Amino acid sequence: MEQYRMDEEKLRQYEQYLLEEEKSPSTCRKYLNDLQKFMKTLDAAGKVNKEIVVQYKRNLITTYAETTVNGIVASLNSFFRRMGWYDCMIKSLKVQKEAFRSKKRELTKKEYYRLLEAAKRTRNKRLYLLIQTLGSTGIRISELPFITVEALESGYARVRMKGKCRTVLLPAPLRRQLRSYSKERNIRKGSIFITRSGRPMDRSNIFRELKALSENAGVDREKVFPHNFRHLFACCYYELEKDIDHLADLLGHSSINTTRIYLTRSSEEQARKIESLGLIL
Repeated sequence: MEQYRMDEEKLRQYEQYLLEEEKSPSTCRKYLNDLQKFMKTLDAAGKVNKEIVVQYKRNLITTYAETTVNGIVASLNSFFRRMGWYDCMIKSLKVQKEAFRSKKRELTKKEYYRLLEAAKRTRNKRLYLLIQTLGSTGIRISELPFITVEALESGYARVRMKGKCRTVLLPAPLRRQLRSYSKERNIRKGSIFITRSGRPMDRSNIFRELKALSENAGVDREKVFPHNFRHLFACCYYELEKDIDHLADLLGHSSINTTRIYLTRSSEEQARKIESLGLIL
């Protein structure tokens, strides 16, 4: 069985490769974090072979959900591929697609409004507008820096990430509010959602503020995270237009199968639809 040696120098080489490939900062952090955790389980020499990797996956299965395990496997395989250690690569877990989403994770429009009301009540105007921006455009949290003063004038934001470019339309009512906010805060150019030091808000800032707001709004903390506003946008748009192809374009999905995942309903709603078929006497 072929054996290899994993060390900090190889991780630095791999990090440089990720940067050259123009991977996003969050992707780089995720891959490197997964690899560092794996390396800590190795012996002092950093010995790696297929048997060790397979056993590591077995250990992960006892601790993490299938999707988390597959994410870690993807990180390992990417590293092994770059190193040319092809015989160390392992298979992902086969996960059957759920027919419905957990009710505990589904953010309703009423809860969305409660969050906005709480943000207004606590006079957190930045968070109030940030939630509306995510909810009314369906953008990813990583795309927020592209919501700029210049974009307000053109009516759309040009998002450039991972070698791709797409246009995000900004509704007129949202533009008016953001224009007023930027004037109040003396933000004359560049990103609108910035910290006191003038830097774009990062994921940790936003998550912390949202979790605090959830308690004030009386909304389950597990439902309040940036990506859930994107899900809400997708469901509301599809409910109105029933056009999954256009929705995929709006969300920036290259595959319509990804968009279908966003439209998965809660188990309670699915149960109501099945019961309405009238097949039980």
